[in-house]
Amino acid sequence: MAGRTSRQAAGGRTRAGSPRPAEQARRTADGVEPTVRPVVEAAGYDLEDLTVSRAGRRDVLRVVVDRDGGVDLDAVAEVSRQISKALDGHDGEFDGPPYTLEVTSPGVDRPLTEPRHWRRNIGRLVAVTAGGSALTARIVAADDAGVTLRTDGGSQDWEYAQLGPGKVKVEFTGGQRSEGEAT
Repeated sequence: MAGRTSRQAAGGRTRAGSPRPAEQARRTADGVEPTVRPVVEAAGYDLEDLTVSRAGRRDVLRVVVDRDGGVDLDAVAEVSRQISKALDGHDGEFDGPPYTLEVTSPGVDRPLTEPRHWRRNIGRLVAVTAGGSALTARIVAADDAGVTLRTDGGSQDWEYAQLGPGKVKVEFTGGQRSEGEAT
């Protein structure tokens, strides 16, 4: 995570000639996204989400990134630095209240809605509505067309259009995985 104050002088006072915070234009995700997306993609990540919210007198720019193989803390720090540098380079376009930049990876509670989400969770147990029925199953395979889910009754292929959003179920096994079971 990285933070930065924009257009604010020491002591929290607005620079002379700058509009007061109440008069400043609000940042929007749509306004920031054209600067953030190319940086994220050039670093080899998918931009999963970008939000701008208000926290007191600051805007909070929250950027969620992911990639195949996951994202570690060092990767989050590096892409955060790159995004911050890009935003600094466009500072005049982002005049407004001070902001804080938060860069993170998606949490386990993120719904699986895109083929890449399912692919990145092969081997995990999920809860999903499939064909109108709720089920808990393990993701065996996933591609652009659909997913193979394994239940106690066997494996079945599903097209994404037949599925609701999946939710990864956290497992506390405490032991070894069975032979052939993916992580």
